[in-house]
Amino acid sequence: MSLLSSHGNYPGKVLDEKLLSGISSMGFMHVVGEQDWGIEPHRNEGVEICFQENGVNILTVDGRKYTTPSKTLTITRPWQLHQVGDPNLGPGRLHWIILDVGVRRPNQDWQWPDWFILTEPDKQELSQLLRGNEHPAWQANNEILHIFKRLQSYVTAEPIEDYASQLMINLNQLFVALLELLRTKNIVTQDHLTTKARAVGLFLEELRISYKIASVEWTLDSMAEYCGIKRTAFSHYCQQLTNTSPIEFLNHCRLEHAAVLLKDNLECSITQLTFDLGFSSSQYFSRCFKRKFGMSPNTWRKG
Repeated sequence: MSLLSSHGNYPGKVLDEKLLSGISSMGFMHVVGEQDWGIEPHRNEGVEICFQENGVNILTVDGRKYTTPSKTLTITRPWQLHQVGDPNLGPGRLHWIILDVGVRRPNQDWQWPDWFILTEPDKQELSQLLRGNEHPAWQANNEILHIFKRLQSYVTAEPIEDYASQLMINLNQLFVALLELLRTKNIVTQDHLTTKARAVGLFLEELRISYKIASVEWTLDSMAEYCGIKRTAFSHYCQQLTNTSPIEFLNHCRLEHAAVLLKDNLECSITQLTFDLGFSSSQYFSRCFKRKFGMSPNTWRKG
């Protein structure tokens, strides 16, 4: 594995912060033979572009699996939960680039870095194609293959700063090639993928499926800020999607998680579980739990 990191929370050779702003991570993996590990489900701090040069892997995005044979280009947005490997990585060479365009939610406007030299109409078109379409896997062409090979040679070069110009040139060439590739696919973008309502819906789904996210000390303001919208709009969309208020839905999710954890984590005390899930007191938790399930947490655990 060889990689560099100019910004963000990713490992690798670190570039000066003035060079290649927005590139959180870039590199490649050369995998030989069957592995006993894969890349766990995750989201990135930016849009991730991967290229399967050879070999084959399985990409899972939001629960749906895609086979990625050689010369497959994959694109995942910051809000898309994805995993490489099924569960382990297959042999082959896999390249990746994670570019932070200043968004974490689908309703936010993309901000391309200063070194990105596409014309304004091309930037807008590329942004729309990537925001209004979330299909993750595309068959690439030889031009994209050769660009990734050149990027690979610069990523492994020393000192990396001496090759910043070559990296910027090839990255721009890659995004031009990506735009041209997507144009050939006759993509019909979908406006609903970039709405505020969808951003709220994705967040509410995270609360529903992850007790760790539900246990955060959320307030109405922090939930709205997380979705990148004002609190009034957040409350409106939450009411539309769940027929309840944000705080009521949060407590509903916490109680649903509690019902599972009470039986799955028998070694964890009810008091500890109360605070782990974000409730202010065990008495309040017990009242809410009994109101929802018709019995106390202790009776539920023994049932």
